[in-house]
Amino acid sequence: MNQDNMHYATGKRKTSTARTWISPGTGVITVNGRALDEYFTVESAKKSALQALSLVKMTDSVDVRVTVAGGGLSGQAGAMRHGITRALISMQPDLRGALKRAGYVTRDPRAKERKKYGQRAARARFQFSKR
Repeated sequence: MNQDNMHYATGKRKTSTARTWISPGTGVITVNGRALDEYFTVESAKKSALQALSLVKMTDSVDVRVTVAGGGLSGQAGAMRHGITRALISMQPDLRGALKRAGYVTRDPRAKERKKYGQRAARARFQFSKR
């Protein structure tokens, strides 16, 4: 990858963090040193990760290198999409409008709710017996 034309961004989703580098190229996508198809075996995760690139039709014109950590497959794919979106905006600021309308610029704040004391789970209560 060409160092002088590289753009970096960080994306997050749930407990996953994706550090993303984008540079002009031929469409090579590397996740944690492996090919995208090798890393994401589930088709929906691959699609989710590349939504930003396919929206602006840059799938074959940029090289993407991602280091992703934490969380599960879905969270990592979401973090990757967020990171790619932010890197694309730093590369070409005029893409922001289209990406914002699609809802890819905003970080998804949803995360697992913590368990509360006196309850069985985050919202589930212990069974109540009147008699």
